[in-house]
Amino acid sequence: METALPEVISPQLCASKIFEINGTRMEPEVAADLWPRIMQHKWLMSEKLGRDVGMRVACIDFLENMEQAREEYLAYQQRDTLQEMGAQTLSQKMWQTISDTQPPKQIVQKRIILPLTRLNLSQKHGVVPPKTIIFFGPPGTGKTHFAKAIAGALSWWFIEIAPSMLMADGTDKLGANLRQILEKARSLQEAVIFIDEFEEIAGSRDEASRVDKSITNEFLKQVPLFKNQGSNILLICATNYIRQLDAAMLRPGRFDCIIPVGTLNEDERANILGYYLSKLNIGEVDLKRIIKMTLKFTPADIEYLFQQVAQFAFEQELATAHDYRVTTDTIFEILPTIRPSLTDEVTVEFEKDMITYSRY
Repeated sequence: METALPEVISPQLCASKIFEINGTRMEPEVAADLWPRIMQHKWLMSEKLGRDVGMRVACIDFLENMEQAREEYLAYQQRDTLQEMGAQTLSQKMWQTISDTQPPKQIVQKRIILPLTRLNLSQKHGVVPPKTIIFFGPPGTGKTHFAKAIAGALSWWFIEIAPSMLMADGTDKLGANLRQILEKARSLQEAVIFIDEFEEIAGSRDEASRVDKSITNEFLKQVPLFKNQGSNILLICATNYIRQLDAAMLRPGRFDCIIPVGTLNEDERANILGYYLSKLNIGEVDLKRIIKMTLKFTPADIEYLFQQVAQFAFEQELATAHDYRVTTDTIFEILPTIRPSLTDEVTVEFEKDMITYSRY
């Protein structure tokens, strides 16, 4: 019967045990480096088989399949982290719902998507894809949608770090929770980590409370760690109020790209409107008229408009028991009930912020 061993033992004992089990002589320092990995492999084999696997079996299997064993352990470890953090897989089709003429899409395609999907070419020319990004713009302009669409286009995991995750142990533990969560996130491969309402985590320290300062300070420490991470991981933060961010966050060297996501032109509205119309039971619809009437609508406004239109059509057919088709008149009946998010004042302020803060 095998004798249970502690996970941490002396280098000399590590070398002795490996020689005893496998007949392989190793320098004590090398054996001490391998021992924790052998213990990890023993644990993983036991998990897979549903029974305790002996040290002899685990050690021999590990030494014979060292590279594969390490990859299996990392994949298994990542699976648990992904599940714990609520990771999602998103459709590549999300990227197609964003108009090709929309400036942020062109920037993201050129600076992020292509360098990451054409790795040989980007490495040939020394292109380093961004690892840390800020999206800024008025509420409802599609910053979250952009982040999700990037994850879909890359076929990477999407993980949103919600405020509730940070608040789990009270305000005094916010900084510690932030550090712990981001450390877990950095252990992943091929993941987009998304933080919305970024100003709540990284607000200006000039007039902040002690707790708020500690959160901002912690995040300032974490950003360089993401940038230096060797794995395929992308940190995307979004804010409606970029002026509220701490100045240190906006300096070159922290975030690789600061990208504005704002108003939609006619082509961009046409693309989004066409996407939502395709989901309805439609009759005669004058798309050009609808484009003109949604001048100050954000993507979120348009989505809400079509939710109301769909509900209206459903209720009409339910009441009449006849096929109901959405027409231009249907949409014009609902339009006055939707207040657009964008105003002239908001648009002017955003255009100023674009000049001041954009960097890509």
